[in-house]
Amino acid sequence: MITRPPLPPFAAESAIIKVRAAEDAWNGRDPARVALAYTPDSRWRNRAEFINGRAEIECFLTRKWTRELDYRLIKELWSYSNHRIAVRFAYEWRDDAGQWFRSYGNENWEFADNGLMAVRIASINDLPIAPEARLFNWPQGPRPPGHPGLSELGL
Repeated sequence: MITRPPLPPFAAESAIIKVRAAEDAWNGRDPARVALAYTPDSRWRNRAEFINGRAEIECFLTRKWTRELDYRLIKELWSYSNHRIAVRFAYEWRDDAGQWFRSYGNENWEFADNGLMAVRIASINDLPIAPEARLFNWPQGPRPPGHPGLSELGL
């Protein structure tokens, strides 16, 4: 059986590690790699879209990162217990017309015993921003060590 540590039940430290691993993977923008963090039958609600299984997750992420250019994400642990983690997040991106957005949201995650995510429920709102209002300016890829998180940025 494939495992994805840290495994549930979560403690504060292991939940923080899990959240940062998810953030780093999503900032890598590799749909196939990201999809492997989810159970084969994982269920998602992303905004008003319902997604089932890894194949649909990979298709969804491919569409997302084709539309959301220069994507940069920060996630922060909100709460945890046993097999569940709640996070809040913000990400910045631009569309193909050059308009920048900061998207804010919350996710509720439920994990299988092997550490793969079985359920992801995401609520997200988009705010148009001016290019000079951007706060996530690191090079493409994971957020660098020492870069402020959401709380430090006042988000």
